[in-house]
Amino acid sequence: MTTTRTIAQTSPLGVNETASYRSSYVYVKDGIEEMALPPVLQGRLRLPLIGAPLFIISHPALVIAQARAGIVGAFPALNARPAEQLDDWLTEIAEALDKPTADGRRPAPFAVNQIVHRSNKRLETDLAVCVRHKVPIVITSLGAVEEVNQAVHSYGGIVLHDVINDRFAHKAIEKGADGLIAVAAGAGGHAGTLSPFALLAEIRRWFDGPLFLSGAIATGAGVLAAEAAGADGAYIGSAFIATEEARADERYKAAIVSGRAQDIVYSNLFTGIHGNYLRASIEAAGLDPDQLPESDPSKMDFGADKSTKAWRDIWGAGQGIGSVDAVTPVSALIDRLAGEYADARRRLSLP
Repeated sequence: MTTTRTIAQTSPLGVNETASYRSSYVYVKDGIEEMALPPVLQGRLRLPLIGAPLFIISHPALVIAQARAGIVGAFPALNARPAEQLDDWLTEIAEALDKPTADGRRPAPFAVNQIVHRSNKRLETDLAVCVRHKVPIVITSLGAVEEVNQAVHSYGGIVLHDVINDRFAHKAIEKGADGLIAVAAGAGGHAGTLSPFALLAEIRRWFDGPLFLSGAIATGAGVLAAEAAGADGAYIGSAFIATEEARADERYKAAIVSGRAQDIVYSNLFTGIHGNYLRASIEAAGLDPDQLPESDPSKMDFGADKSTKAWRDIWGAGQGIGSVDAVTPVSALIDRLAGEYADARRRLSLP
């Protein structure tokens, strides 16, 4: 099916030090190779789905609601402000997810997103807090650093690294990441420009480990399509902005509900990295969405207050928002996604 890539690393998944991702995650069913999720995810997901960490918006209430409804909930460590609040958040989340759901299920695990860019001055201290709390999944962005991966592996956690192309995917795995999040065209916030089909196909030529797809997914059919294209699951962010638990301005939620793909603008002006934003929020800031200047990527600063202000004033969103029709509780959104996922399987005569 694919060639095996052997990566020298210490794995938290009980395999040898020089472990093949193929032998770790691929199994054979009825003579056909199929992907296996990491052990931390097996038997705990209602849908093969991660709720993407949303800068400013994701906080304990949202993460807890996502995980208790059966998907991975995630938040950026930088959302906890001041930094000392991160310890409290992790305690609150762990305690809430230690209790079974009303129907007796074990909640899904949660994840913390760490910005690994050199401008994030909190990385070392935030990572130490995550290690102390044994956060099950760490999602890394904007830099692959071996020491970060080793720290997470030290207690048995796993690292998923988000990438926008195959070159960055290779770097992440070579540095010891356990899995990848392919951020394709149309994703909300920081995003790439590649077709999801092209990006997944290139990565799957050499990588058989955990792989999730991000990019304009807001339906259960989209989750199934991600699997059909080679991913192990999907990564949805924008749809969760329009939930009751999201810590977002009500005008922002309303804009998600009323917005369509044509309302999304791709620019690097606001953070130095290209991303997708709502046209109306750019216009409200007194800017012409069709005449935005280019920003100098070398001036990126994810530790500065101005970065937070930019995300508060300029609203990130992906091209999939046209499928969001109302502000609902997280549980209702996941019910919708699960129903659409089941309907899509039936249309294809899948069991």
